[in-house]
Amino acid sequence: MNAATTGPGLGRVVVGVDGSPSADMAVMWAAAEAALRGSTLCLVHAADTDTPVPFLSEAEIVGSRQAGRELLDRTAEAITERHPELAVVKELTDGPAPGSLRRAAALTGTIVVGHRGLDGFSSLLLGSVGLEVAAGATTPVVVVRGAAEPVEDGVVLAAVRNEADVGCARVAAREALLRKVPLRLLHIWSVKQSAGSRAALRNGGDEVARDHVHVLSSVSDRVREEFPILTVHADTQKSHSVPGALVDASHHADLLVVGGRRSPGYLGPTLGRITLTLLQHAHCPVELIPRQGPGHGSTS
Repeated sequence: MNAATTGPGLGRVVVGVDGSPSADMAVMWAAAEAALRGSTLCLVHAADTDTPVPFLSEAEIVGSRQAGRELLDRTAEAITERHPELAVVKELTDGPAPGSLRRAAALTGTIVVGHRGLDGFSSLLLGSVGLEVAAGATTPVVVVRGAAEPVEDGVVLAAVRNEADVGCARVAAREALLRKVPLRLLHIWSVKQSAGSRAALRNGGDEVARDHVHVLSSVSDRVREEFPILTVHADTQKSHSVPGALVDASHHADLLVVGGRRSPGYLGPTLGRITLTLLQHAHCPVELIPRQGPGHGSTS
């Protein structure tokens, strides 16, 4: 698949390695993704030994770093057995995981994390590292959820909220081309919001419905023009729960691609409600495209 077909490249793949079952699944997904892209896979283990820990001796810190190197070696060997053609690089860092992953991804890489870490708190549906990486991302982030293998006869699903999501749709189109599956663009509009609008009261909802169809048509027309060999399905739905409808749709997808939206929090940016719900409950991996990230740039 050449650049003329897919547009600008998707970049290299960076994945966090911590030895947890969730991270192991993320590693194998990331390896398959890197193989599809023909890119390098970067394995990152953050020993986090730069943070002062009064209860750790120097010998324990050295041991932690050694354990990290061994984990990276074992992980790289397992990947090479499955993908012998894949170029794998290993990075052991002394800093915290979120910053280490962002530095490894640089300006164009895709960060992959598991949906749970090593914290052991079952109530945390998305681990603290995954939350911090997703909330502060400036490049695409994939949270690996759902089954280890893609669904049969699946699609790449892209959530379209408004016309600003054309960049998100482009990324989804490239992912669909790599997998040789169709792209489904899905626009969900809230019944609750529409019920309160003046247009809905005046015209029985027809004007509101036309507006929503126009949003999706605008995005789908641009995607079909830029990716003429790709099969593109465009659907609109009304629902009482936008995130619930997207979670349901993810049952039949290999990958769900969404545009990242944030709201200001007390300690910095936080994930929007819909985004957080998808990262916690989707039935397939979720790729989050930052609104101001590379995925939202022009194709020229």
